[in-house]
Amino acid sequence: MDLGNGLGHLTYSTLVHPGDTWDEMRASLETYVPEVKRRFCPNGPMGVSLRISGASEQQLTADSAERAQLKAFLDENDLYVYTVNAFPHGPFKGELVMENVYEPDWTTDERAEYTMNIATILTEITPPEIEPTIQTAPLAFRPKVVDDSYVRRFTENLLRVIAHLMDIERDSGRRIKLALEPEPACYLESIPETVEYFQTHIYTTEAAMRVAELSGQPLAEVFQGLRRHLGVVFDICHQSVAFEDIGADLRMLVDTGIPIYKLQEAAALNVPEVDDEIVAELKRFTDTIYLSQTTQVRDGEVTRYLNLSDAIAAYELDPGPRAWRTHFHVPVFLDDLGPFGTTRSGIDDALDFHARTPLSTHLEIETYTWDVLPQHLKTGDITEYVVRELEYVRGRLLRARGEV
Repeated sequence: MDLGNGLGHLTYSTLVHPGDTWDEMRASLETYVPEVKRRFCPNGPMGVSLRISGASEQQLTADSAERAQLKAFLDENDLYVYTVNAFPHGPFKGELVMENVYEPDWTTDERAEYTMNIATILTEITPPEIEPTIQTAPLAFRPKVVDDSYVRRFTENLLRVIAHLMDIERDSGRRIKLALEPEPACYLESIPETVEYFQTHIYTTEAAMRVAELSGQPLAEVFQGLRRHLGVVFDICHQSVAFEDIGADLRMLVDTGIPIYKLQEAAALNVPEVDDEIVAELKRFTDTIYLSQTTQVRDGEVTRYLNLSDAIAAYELDPGPRAWRTHFHVPVFLDDLGPFGTTRSGIDDALDFHARTPLSTHLEIETYTWDVLPQHLKTGDITEYVVRELEYVRGRLLRARGEV
């Protein structure tokens, strides 16, 4: 829904539902989204964050009737798409995902063409007044980036997509925005690293000249286009996992003029003091198909682990006081998980900042781990959880504005 007063559109990510194929995604849309709307936004249109996998993109690109059917479903149910999750290209449910979630990465033609095709789909299925965003991967899994040539390859593909988005706007008047999502263990991980990448590789004369060559548009337009069509997803969970200061991160992006095209409300596991009892409880969160990147602070030293199980193994070899934050998305309305907590305070900080000075027109809750949450956290069905999350974020923003 559009929250009004400059606060932007708010919805939840359909990444939480089955959606590896278009048949699965269509069934999820029809099963869950109208019921969420009925409970959360019964009297007006509700926005949708649509997951489009590689398989779904191929089907939608090839089948104009399917695109028309999707648009009709949205119109009939007073729904509108304003953002697409095109981060996971391949399977994301029911099988081991781990670092495969970043494949194909941005060095590949497959990733670039998939993204460009989604942009074309969005021109058909979104209302003309909406400027939709495409959420995408943080370029590459960090261990794969072994030299500068790897960086040049994924930068070239980004510039190709920017040129394509500029062409779409020139030809149709539709502005579509691509948003890179920094994440632990990826080439774009911290906000300072992300700012450095934009300043070194995107906001340059060399990049502008390349986009001008690709698009045939003058440099005067291209310098604007680089900021008009490429920005970031600020996932509060990801930056909280790294023990980053959320307010300082947001200020850095604002100060350097890097657009926050999507502000993503998500919370991670937070363990301020690790001990044997805590470790025993945390083992309930290790049976997951996703990466659970974990950051440790011990005696002022920061250590990063690819998975929570790796951090636990290191603790068992060398016990002692430390703090952990783990990339495991937990419901945003919770800040107390019994023996440990969450990073919801980072969400509250970001929402308070946004309420004072709106950062983005697109807000989204992304708690996609419902199917792998430990049973003791599932006190209701998935629709109830989604609605409670939406109500929490809306309520927090309205309270910060003094409107309730």
